[in-house]
Amino acid sequence: MTIRESLEQWEKEYLSPHAALSMYSKGRLKEEEPCDIRPVFQRDRDRILHSKAFRRLKDKTQVFLSPEGDHYRTRLTHTLEVSQNARTIAKALQLNEDLVEAIALGHDLGHTPFGHAGERALNRICELGFAHNEQSVRTVDCLEKGGQGLNLTMEVRDGILNHQTSGKPSTLEGQIVRFSDKIAYIHHDMDDAIRGGILTEADVPAEISSVIGETTGERLNHFIHDIVTTSFGRDSISMSEPVAEAMAKLRRFMFERVYMNPQAKSEEKKAEALMETLYDYYLKAPHRLPREYQQMMDKGEKKERVVCDYVGAMTDRFAIAQYEEIYIPKCWHG
Repeated sequence: MTIRESLEQWEKEYLSPHAALSMYSKGRLKEEEPCDIRPVFQRDRDRILHSKAFRRLKDKTQVFLSPEGDHYRTRLTHTLEVSQNARTIAKALQLNEDLVEAIALGHDLGHTPFGHAGERALNRICELGFAHNEQSVRTVDCLEKGGQGLNLTMEVRDGILNHQTSGKPSTLEGQIVRFSDKIAYIHHDMDDAIRGGILTEADVPAEISSVIGETTGERLNHFIHDIVTTSFGRDSISMSEPVAEAMAKLRRFMFERVYMNPQAKSEEKKAEALMETLYDYYLKAPHRLPREYQQMMDKGEKKERVVCDYVGAMTDRFAIAQYEEIYIPKCWHG
């Protein structure tokens, strides 16, 4: 028996009857020899962790564009917080930690520079549309490893595609990541907003804080405990009704006070204009794209999608540098 087979057997004997077991995975887009050490979901996790798209997350905006300070979240730290929340819940429910970690680490690989401002811009200007969850799957399927893709399992791909609020993941592990993503961004965006002077803890309405806690730490702890308690032994992941209602109110509060706040979002129109300008430039001059992207068009990919692939994959810093290179005279560079 290989190490992988012994680990698969351990999953079968120890994990919940509702867990997704590595040995029963639906497989990959392309068949390949199994690893003798790692079960399939652990292998997916490793592939995502070593991908270029994952490394780029460190220079992509979460909510605050170019904040002054070292402790604001980036897309990478958001991803790590989602992963940790998800693993905590999965471990408590005896579900598959490797699967939740793989989904969590991969869920935002297709995100644009400048956070949701970049996503809005590409979705608006590209006639084919743009959604970061779909782009995350496209990234792991088609764009990584010089076009070969990462060849992930169906379960991980499903969890990445369906991590948004409107999604319906097919595994409990995917459902955990879907909740963990919301919990993470509400928690850390409020923490960053307090750090930035946009909010104080006292601003949170009493009808919310009386249910889930008065500090960001208390709320995070309450959300996770509630999901574990409510979901234990069940074939679905959920929150209790009072906590789910409090989370919905907190999310609306965050939209009113932070996500639509002029102070927090003052630079977003500029970021959207930059993204639209870069998209329009490469659409009119596809010969300026890197060779690997031109080859995608040679193979039949639509030009609009390939330009989205290139511009959407940029980091904040690289997008700004490309804009300066194309449109700003060199003698003006500071």
